[in-house]
Amino acid sequence: MALATGTTAPDFKLTTLGASGPEYVTLSGSEMNTVLLFVPMAFTGVCTKELCEISGGLNEFNALNARVLAISGDNPFAQKAWAEKENITVTLLSDYDHSVARAYDIAYDAFLPEKNLGQAGVAKRSAFVVDKNGVIQYSESHDSPGTLPDFAAIKAKLVELQ
Repeated sequence: MALATGTTAPDFKLTTLGASGPEYVTLSGSEMNTVLLFVPMAFTGVCTKELCEISGGLNEFNALNARVLAISGDNPFAQKAWAEKENITVTLLSDYDHSVARAYDIAYDAFLPEKNLGQAGVAKRSAFVVDKNGVIQYSESHDSPGTLPDFAAIKAKLVELQ
């Protein structure tokens, strides 16, 4: 069960590939609210749809004083290739060892067990709004990888936080 609202969000230090190479991004220290989007895997249909739609609407989140970070267990080089192929402009963070997915209590015991992928720890499609003080203000997680977060509810929470 995903971490509940009112809980202090676990901090993290994850890798992204910036213009000059690998760099770290942390949850803490931001003067903005943060929308955390956990997606199961790069180059998959629903994940691509979700992050392309969010990329197209990043200005809406910026106007609500929020940064958007997308987290998956893919390595940062695969994430960069995916972002370039699909024009994804959301900051993609690599949770390669799935430790952040586990900290937020949204890791699958077995991802798509009917396909025998044997991938424990993959993040469930989830969304969190973390305020500037590091407290979770919105929490949503789905067992079905095909279910998208409720972005209207996320934006409504961001409006409340202004």
